[in-house]
Amino acid sequence: MAPNPMQKYLCFTAMLFLCLISMHAQNSPDCRSAIPVCADAPILSFADGGGDIDDFDPDVIRETGCLEKGSVSSANIENNTSWYVFRAGTRGQIGFDIEALPGTSGSVTAEWDFALYGPDVDCGSISNGSAQPIRCNYEVNDTNFTGIGVNPENGQVGAPNLTGSQNTYDDWLIVEEGEIYYLLINNFNTNFDGDPEPFSLTFTGYSVDQDQNTALDCTLRDEFLGLDIVACEGDPDIVLSALNSPAGPAISNVTWSVDYDDDGTIDAVLASGPTETELTVTSPNSGRYFVEILTTLATTITDDILITFYGIPVLDEVIILDDLSDSNNVEIVVDGDGSYEYAINGGDFQDSPIFFDIPPGENTVIINDKNGCGFTDPIPFLVVGYPKFFTPNGDGIHDAWNILGIETLTDPVVFIFDRYGKLIKQLDETTIGWDGTFNGRPMPSSDYWFRLDYARDEQGILVANTIRTHFSLKR
Repeated sequence: MAPNPMQKYLCFTAMLFLCLISMHAQNSPDCRSAIPVCADAPILSFADGGGDIDDFDPDVIRETGCLEKGSVSSANIENNTSWYVFRAGTRGQIGFDIEALPGTSGSVTAEWDFALYGPDVDCGSISNGSAQPIRCNYEVNDTNFTGIGVNPENGQVGAPNLTGSQNTYDDWLIVEEGEIYYLLINNFNTNFDGDPEPFSLTFTGYSVDQDQNTALDCTLRDEFLGLDIVACEGDPDIVLSALNSPAGPAISNVTWSVDYDDDGTIDAVLASGPTETELTVTSPNSGRYFVEILTTLATTITDDILITFYGIPVLDEVIILDDLSDSNNVEIVVDGDGSYEYAINGGDFQDSPIFFDIPPGENTVIINDKNGCGFTDPIPFLVVGYPKFFTPNGDGIHDAWNILGIETLTDPVVFIFDRYGKLIKQLDETTIGWDGTFNGRPMPSSDYWFRLDYARDEQGILVANTIRTHFSLKR
């Protein structure tokens, strides 16, 4: 008599567990070193650590639907975790099954959650909360499966929303070729005993059924150190693992090296030996890290990864592109090569460091690192300029006229003339300004001309400058 489907399922589960005992299993508790995978075979793994809590900012409230403490006050949003990354090889339908496997006790004790992020988000966005899961679910006690698509144990089809349902599956994912996704598999196990818990991850869906080798881009596994990492100064250590390579346990020797400037020249060999299977990279040691693995089969496997640490932005200078003109334009220059955005005088942030029509006098700029590594306090800077008009009517507003920022100039002198060229007033850096009078008599509303003579330091040489333009007196 032919075995029924449940007997086949139990047999398959037992075979998976036996394979798990004898095969090398991969695990990465950190999104930044997520393990690249594809769909050509089931992934047998485990979660055996507390995870890196900095994968999630504890100050950000997450409404993910499953990665939450729930009713267990002592539980951690990440008790035991494993991170994977995959790249779509073609457009189509993708899903996956996560099966809880028996542990060392012979029974299933784990409770697996998952969260899927993408397409094309980075770990920094996941950490700071700007990227939220696009799929999220968990397995409950009446099934050992959760995932995307169809539960192979009971045939239940994934639903778009979990609310009020015991459906442990989400609906299918439609991917485009080249898209990258991060998958967090989390063991919501409240016993906190630290014992590794096994699971299997199997990709499914129409694209996988058509061709396992093209549904996901298997060449991504050649980048077993993970995708390039952008981190913040002061972040937790980054652990690179040679054990995630195709060599698996068949490692004879491992050599780690680094090119700190990423200029094509190796600066140092950091470690070498048969037991040097991991390398810890600490902040702020940016650089391109290389690994060369010699296997017991006398083959060589290599990979490299660029790790860049960013800190809070540091202002280098504010370049006044054309002060003392009708439009004061400035350029903000940052000491660093990160990705920044800028805000002037409490306004909206913009990507361009150039601002137009900045008011003369003291202004402020805030610089934000777009990688989430911090922002500056408001930094004051001075634009030398002049008011286009003034109103000397005694109301305390615009009652005097002067060059704003004149105190920053060298040997400044201002000469004010009426429209006929008659000298009305002479000012310097110690003068409060012109009050609109000549010999104690109020001057009429009109345009007045001024000439500013000063010296400016250009690359260490004082150069005489003269500015001539006009402003208005209004009564």
